[in-house]
Amino acid sequence: MQETINFTLNGKQTRLTVDSEETLLWVLRTELDLTGAKFGCGIGQCGSCTVVVDGEAVRSCQYPVTSVNGSTVLTIEGLEQNGKLHPIQEAFVQHGAFQCGFCTSGMILQAYVLLTKYPDSPIKKIIAGLEGNLCRCGAHQRIVQAVETAASEM
Repeated sequence: MQETINFTLNGKQTRLTVDSEETLLWVLRTELDLTGAKFGCGIGQCGSCTVVVDGEAVRSCQYPVTSVNGSTVLTIEGLEQNGKLHPIQEAFVQHGAFQCGFCTSGMILQAYVLLTKYPDSPIKKIIAGLEGNLCRCGAHQRIVQAVETAASEM
């Protein structure tokens, strides 16, 4: 069934008519050409599809698109402002906190939510906060270092 939804996407009002059975990830990637969120496991376990909805990190591969009606959605594409990378993005570059890059947008947005809620996060809280996001390349140590650096700069 088709349904019209209205939401704020990366700071812009968005109105879409969508299939009410679709996931947010599918609509972001196929209808809006925002490909930063990746399809990884498809069951919400890896975190590569993470986006921010009303200040909370959500797994967009399992999140019904109709649930964002009236919400504010932030994707990796909306994190930088006026051509300037967010401090978390800068820290990921500085620390080389990625290899293949598949998990990077999900990691960054999960870290964004963590640092928004707990700006002075100690390393144990950072590790726990990123636990549900998987990096198959093994860059976790550099990722944690990047988030720790971003926390000190934000």
